[in-house]
Amino acid sequence: MEKPTETASIPDASRDTRPPSPPLPPLPLPSIGSRGPGGPGGLWNRNFRYFFVARTVALFGDGMIPVALTAGLLGAGRPASSVGFALAAWMGPLAVFVLFGGVLADRFTPRRMMIIADVLRLVGASVLAVTFALGNPPLWSVYVLSSVAGIGAALFQPGVASTVPRVSTDVQRANAVLRVAEALMTMAGPAFAGVLVGLASAGAVYAANAATFAVSGACLFLMRLAPAPHDDAIRGTFTAELVDGWREFRARSWLWGVIAVWTVYGFAVLGPILPLTAVLVTQAHGSGAYGMLMAVNGAGSVVGGLMALRLRPSHPLAAGAIALPLVAVSLVVLALGMPLPVLAAGQLLAGAAAAFWLVMWSTTVQTHVPPEALNRLHAYDVAGSLLMVAAGRALAGPVAEAVGAPELLVAAAVVNMGVVAVLLVARPIRQLKRMGPA
Repeated sequence: MEKPTETASIPDASRDTRPPSPPLPPLPLPSIGSRGPGGPGGLWNRNFRYFFVARTVALFGDGMIPVALTAGLLGAGRPASSVGFALAAWMGPLAVFVLFGGVLADRFTPRRMMIIADVLRLVGASVLAVTFALGNPPLWSVYVLSSVAGIGAALFQPGVASTVPRVSTDVQRANAVLRVAEALMTMAGPAFAGVLVGLASAGAVYAANAATFAVSGACLFLMRLAPAPHDDAIRGTFTAELVDGWREFRARSWLWGVIAVWTVYGFAVLGPILPLTAVLVTQAHGSGAYGMLMAVNGAGSVVGGLMALRLRPSHPLAAGAIALPLVAVSLVVLALGMPLPVLAAGQLLAGAAAAFWLVMWSTTVQTHVPPEALNRLHAYDVAGSLLMVAAGRALAGPVAEAVGAPELLVAAAVVNMGVVAVLLVARPIRQLKRMGPA
């Protein structure tokens, strides 16, 4: 993923430097009782059920981490900055090592790498549970163990993209169901952790977090995936495969075009929106109102996921782009200091739009990119997004202090609409057709 350095339009696919791989054949729509790649039962076949439980439980556990770190470190008398450093120690290794995770998933199969990642995160969370239960752990140990969790996430994440097509023949429905579950777990995880901290301690939260990784790893172990043709392919060196992934990435103008535009979007929109929303809403309406708005945003994500279950646009990236102006609505109403019900409506629309776009994007990547390159290309997407969103969050505070938070939100809304315009004007993106069930 690279940030565009000029304003030239994204070239047509015919101008690519190498011919694209031949398109994958359309995926048949499974019926109840049919045998998909995971066995009988349509979408909810045996393998998809195990994968769904693994993802849902792990996301539930991930939602506990910020609450556990905040309660544990502040409860031990540590400064507030230590929480930010601990979260950075988690995100930094994730952004750095996710590219290597993509290559490893291609070399050793995604399922194997995801199980290894869950074991690694299980060990890290278990040690943190013990250290917080025993008292006041040294900060260096918290940072190191948070880094271990970040490395585990880096090994895990690339394999998600390529596993979905292997456990379901209806990739869009599978992505939509997973997106709905993710939205629900994003709300449920922090809420459960807050209750558990009140009843017990941060150590108990980390113990529960470790249990989620144990369940996830067990479910992945129980999956029985048919071997893919590329699983036993002869591989080059690690560096050669990393470079080959970059060539595959550059060969698809629609892919690198969206990701290049999305780096700008992540930096200018997704990065600032969370810290600015937290500050402005908390100052004007209190922390309880902010928590409520985040729950409404999660509910909007559920709505967007359900919409993606029903709608099958012939040009998925264009349809997803058409939904994104709703994110700008949430930015504008926040900048104008509108009443809380209006802010809630904006968050509902933003959550629905973002979820719908993500399902369209994930499905497009998983059905248009050859399986043997999917893990590495997904890793480029994740790495670029994480780095740019993190940079946007870091700079949001200083820039807002210099120009004003409302002004920065309006600027973000303008960038949002500019990104939508580029996505709809660029022909390789706008005209890319869906593959799979109609």
